[in-house]
Amino acid sequence: MTTFERIKKLSKKLDKNLQEVAIEAGLGKNAIYKWQTQNPKAIDLAEVAKVLNTTTDYLLGNTDDPSIPDKKQTITDADLDEMLDNARSFDGKPMTPHDRELIRAYLKGLYDNK
Repeated sequence: MTTFERIKKLSKKLDKNLQEVAIEAGLGKNAIYKWQTQNPKAIDLAEVAKVLNTTTDYLLGNTDDPSIPDKKQTITDADLDEMLDNARSFDGKPMTPHDRELIRAYLKGLYDNK
C-alpha cells in the first residue's frame, strides 16, 4: 500500500475527504492528490500524520500499525539491575548494597514519574 493509499484509508475512517485533511494540515486542498506521483515533504507528511492521529512511519509503510505508541517509558527490574551493574562504583568507590538500593529507588522514581 502506498503512502497515498494509507492516507486515503485513514481519512475515510475519520469521515474526512483528502481535501479536508490537507487543509487541516495547513496544505493546499489538492496537495495530497499530488502524492500519487510525487514524494511528500517530510514536514507536510508529519502534519498530515497529526491530523490523522497516526505516525509518519505508518504512512510511509515502515509499520503496519497506525496507532501512536504510548510515550510513557517504563523500566523493569532487569533494566535497573543492568544499569547498576554497569555503574559499579560511586564517587570512585565500590557501591555498597545500601548505595545500590538508594540509586535503584531514585531511578525507579524518575521513570515512574515521566
